[in-house]
Amino acid sequence: MSDRLRIAWYGLTIFLSSAFLLVLEILAGRLIAPYVGVSLYTWTAIIGVILAGLSLGNWLGGIWADRGGKELAAGITLALAGLFSLGILFLLTLVAPLIEARAMTLLGASFFYVLALFFIPAVLLGIVTPLLTTLALGLDRRTGHIVGRMHALAALGSILGTFLTGYLLVQYLGTRGIVIGTALGLFLLALPFFKGTSRLVPAAVLAAAVGLVVLTQARNGFSNPCDRESTYFCIRVVDESERAPFGVARSLVLDHLVHGTNHESEPGLLLAPYVQLMDELALEHFGGEKAASLRWFFAGGGAYTLPRSVRARTPAAAVTVAELDPLVTRTAEERLFLDTAGMRVVHEDARIVLERESSGLYDVIVADAFHDISIPYHLVTREYAELVKSRLAPDGLYLLNVLDAFPDPRLVKSMMKTLAASFAHVHVWMDVVPPDAERMTFVISASNSREPPDVLIARRGLDYRWVRATEPMMKTGTPFDRLPLLTDDFVPVERLVAEFYFEDLGR
Repeated sequence: MSDRLRIAWYGLTIFLSSAFLLVLEILAGRLIAPYVGVSLYTWTAIIGVILAGLSLGNWLGGIWADRGGKELAAGITLALAGLFSLGILFLLTLVAPLIEARAMTLLGASFFYVLALFFIPAVLLGIVTPLLTTLALGLDRRTGHIVGRMHALAALGSILGTFLTGYLLVQYLGTRGIVIGTALGLFLLALPFFKGTSRLVPAAVLAAAVGLVVLTQARNGFSNPCDRESTYFCIRVVDESERAPFGVARSLVLDHLVHGTNHESEPGLLLAPYVQLMDELALEHFGGEKAASLRWFFAGGGAYTLPRSVRARTPAAAVTVAELDPLVTRTAEERLFLDTAGMRVVHEDARIVLERESSGLYDVIVADAFHDISIPYHLVTREYAELVKSRLAPDGLYLLNVLDAFPDPRLVKSMMKTLAASFAHVHVWMDVVPPDAERMTFVISASNSREPPDVLIARRGLDYRWVRATEPMMKTGTPFDRLPLLTDDFVPVERLVAEFYFEDLGR
């Protein structure tokens, strides 16, 4: 092989190995989402650990190159990277039970998952670029030319891996398929570097790979916990008929959070108290006669529990749902008894949809896009509240459900402070007052028409009672004047719900 072709081969290897590293980095977020969710902190752990591994690998690769590392060294490194990539699924079967059995914080669990699964592959793939760049410099003394080219190829490979995984691979191959494909790709990259060496080395790699496959299969590591994987979520449907007083009920689980529960034969039976509360607040606000023909807008569909109930109970109502993920909608239709006939479903971001709306006003706008610790920042700001206000009828009602920590829900209180700049009547509701601190779902109501009652008793469905907790909440915990007013420029939601990240993962 000529020097020119050999340098091109080294460059292609750097390009592809860098692509595989970014494939693993993007994959990490999806792979650990069923266990710890997705948030700024989980992505910080992923990016930080991968960069740390890459940096260590670059350093080790440079040392190895200076000490005479040749093509065989690159082959061994790539083969080991393939083995450790394949081993991710096996390690996950060991790490997940270990974390779940211990009182580990969400922040610590996120870091430990990434460290255990992805640090070593990142180190190994980090070795490749300096090692092969040094070998290329032995063939072409134009240092700047070679170093610049190899760094550019590494960056371009990283870009390819990022876009390919985010836009295509997760949706078409799933996490397990991507792990297996990455391992196979790295093995293939390693093979040419073993040319002229003993066949024992590739044979040993093959034996180790087969052993890993057997061990992973024995621990059920190739089974995907997700029924479906979309660009946004690990989607599962679980049977929860035991929660229903009769009949069949199923819940939608997005990543690791139950998003909604639908009853097969009774769409109007709302099993979650906070969902029924939002329905009851609309009924109380407008009265029975007008409530039969309201115009509803839902920011987030999920299981479509409340939109489905509204359509079943009030066929004359107009229902628009902005659900970002088409696969979530399809899952609800196929497995959660949803019939979207009569609904207007738009698969776009809710804020974009509302900004584009120009004709007519809504009577009720419901924000149901808050996903556990993953908060859509742009849907909690003052600017968005003003947009909602502009799209509501004068007597309209804005409803939100938010997961926060009792007894001092700082995110909820900041959202109330923010909404108070746009609405005259802003209140928070609870169905029970827990005896101890815990995570719970709060419902916030906002309007410019009239004050709701202090106590709300269910008029339909299951027997529930809710209390307006606005005044007690304002008087306890963090004072309102110390909480931020949320804007597009400043939305520190992770800081406001920081307790979630430092509490026992088992909660």
